[in-house]
Amino acid sequence: MILYDPALICDLRDYGIMVPVSPSRQDKIAAYLRREGADVPVHTFDSAAALLALPSPAITRTDLERVHSPAYIARLYGDRPEQELLAAYELINPDGSYHRYEPEKALKPLAALFENTLLRVSGAYIAARLALADSAGQLRHFCYYLDGGNHHARYDGPSGFCLLNDLLIAARKLQSEQCASLIWIIDVDAHKGDGSAELAAFSRERRETFRGKNPEIITLSAHMATGWPLDAESLAQAQPGRAPLVPSDIDIPISPGDETRYTALLADGLAKLEQLSGERKPDIALVVDGADVYEKDGLASSAPLALALEQCVERDRLIFAFLQKRRIPSAWVIAGGYGEEAWKPTAWFLDSLRQNPADT
Repeated sequence: MILYDPALICDLRDYGIMVPVSPSRQDKIAAYLRREGADVPVHTFDSAAALLALPSPAITRTDLERVHSPAYIARLYGDRPEQELLAAYELINPDGSYHRYEPEKALKPLAALFENTLLRVSGAYIAARLALADSAGQLRHFCYYLDGGNHHARYDGPSGFCLLNDLLIAARKLQSEQCASLIWIIDVDAHKGDGSAELAAFSRERRETFRGKNPEIITLSAHMATGWPLDAESLAQAQPGRAPLVPSDIDIPISPGDETRYTALLADGLAKLEQLSGERKPDIALVVDGADVYEKDGLASSAPLALALEQCVERDRLIFAFLQKRRIPSAWVIAGGYGEEAWKPTAWFLDSLRQNPADT
């Protein structure tokens, strides 16, 4: 099942933001699947909300404050969310000049991007609910959301193009509704899921995500060993106990030249994830399926990790088979992917499920 809402696709250039994110990425994926004859159910936000009897909006301010600092959320809901958006997309240089930001070319006010973001953030939660509810067809308990993956957003502020951490917001909302108890977050974006690691750790420190001695959210991140946010400059500025210094439960750093070992390292990490859970099986896995590991990705900071298209598909098939074999529902978010080639890894993976859905 796919969650895809063309009405919510965001072209950052409309807000004067010149980050190399292609607004046609989701459309190209959907068009490719139609062309290849992939008969996968597709839901918009409205059809999913009707199916699941969800209120509108699906994510509320209370849901955000369950994860992020109430003071930070208050700033976003205040009169000037623009300052947080400027920080999120790294649009201001230290000297105050603009970086990849041309407000004179904007068609929409920057503040309006917050409202769009709020709607899109709810997609991870909606996809999770769809995955939990779906029990029909060959791809049972599987939903892929063609958006989302804001894994850098931290407790009290944005980071790395991420304003709000949709993974933790979805996980904590599912738990608050008693839709899920133990949740895995499997992050294979090129960049470490540092915000998710921080937020999961903070929730444990507040004793909010524990059953006895067992954590209720377990994080795995396979990422570049040296690229942002683990580059020398970022680490030199990092505060103890804060992202990116907070470890995931399982970190799999991939060094340049280790691409041939990627699948084996990930398989070992998934085995450790299962061991860490003991005899408990998670109620759902949230998969952060970044395409910025692709060798033709257009973002310079993801260059230290470069997988061929076939390796990207192999990575995703490995995760899919691992979860399907164990009958663990999974909700996938599209996460990082930049430039005009970024649609291909997702499209090839989803099409592979049509061709061979039971590679377990």
